[in-house]
Amino acid sequence: MALPQLLPSPSHSSLYLKNPTLNLSFSPCYFNSNSISVHHKHHHRKLTSAIRCSSEKHENNISPNSNDVVQLPIFPLPLVLFPGAILPLQIFEYRYRIMMHTLLQTDLRFGVIYTDAATGTADVGCVGEVVKHERLVDDRFFIICKGQERFRVRKVVRTKPYLVAEVAWLEDRPSGNGDEDLEGLASEVESHMKDVIRLSNRLNGKPEKEAGDLRRNLFPTPFSFFVGSTFEGAPREQQALLELEDTMVRLKREKETLRNTLNYLSAASAVKDVFPSSSS
Repeated sequence: MALPQLLPSPSHSSLYLKNPTLNLSFSPCYFNSNSISVHHKHHHRKLTSAIRCSSEKHENNISPNSNDVVQLPIFPLPLVLFPGAILPLQIFEYRYRIMMHTLLQTDLRFGVIYTDAATGTADVGCVGEVVKHERLVDDRFFIICKGQERFRVRKVVRTKPYLVAEVAWLEDRPSGNGDEDLEGLASEVESHMKDVIRLSNRLNGKPEKEAGDLRRNLFPTPFSFFVGSTFEGAPREQQALLELEDTMVRLKREKETLRNTLNYLSAASAVKDVFPSSSS
């Protein structure tokens, strides 16, 4: 769902785009294919029986143990993948077709890392595991991958035919103040999300029905990743959220962003009530 332009939080303004628009998407597939660059755009046709679930065992024994350092193929993209999120991709660039052939014979996992022309390539990313794939004509691939553990690049091992890096796993550390209510904070964030959906629907002329269970019994850490994955229109803010190593800090930041969004939508709704003909 496309929301109006937002005024960034002063404390985080340097992490937003100049004209930030937060796209809060609450569908099972978190990523909008329109946000993917043209050479990775979602293959827009239904999956058929030719797509099979890739259930092979991980032969490289990649473990989420934070003390492990492993080598991982890296796929730089102009988007941020979060643990638990679903990402569809069409692979047709030659070097990444080579990577796919290797992955399908071995571990099925690669690193997705955010890159853009202004800030370059980040050093923190998320593992994408291929859960379904279809081999298309002329050796292209359509894949669906799911975000797994986060990682930090330690050093580049090679750049050809595709990027391979030595990475270390990244995990959230316990929050500094054990007295704070993590569950309560997660519930507040969910409440803000529901209010944003309701007001956004109202402004877009849709029924103001109550949003369902957004938490879906997720613990605070995976829920914080889910919330971050919905901020599609602000990839630099998403990257900042992905890099945080404290669930409490991540949820507080998301709460502030949602609260700013809610204030903006409330003001826009009030204007619409006073000047209904001015609404688009």
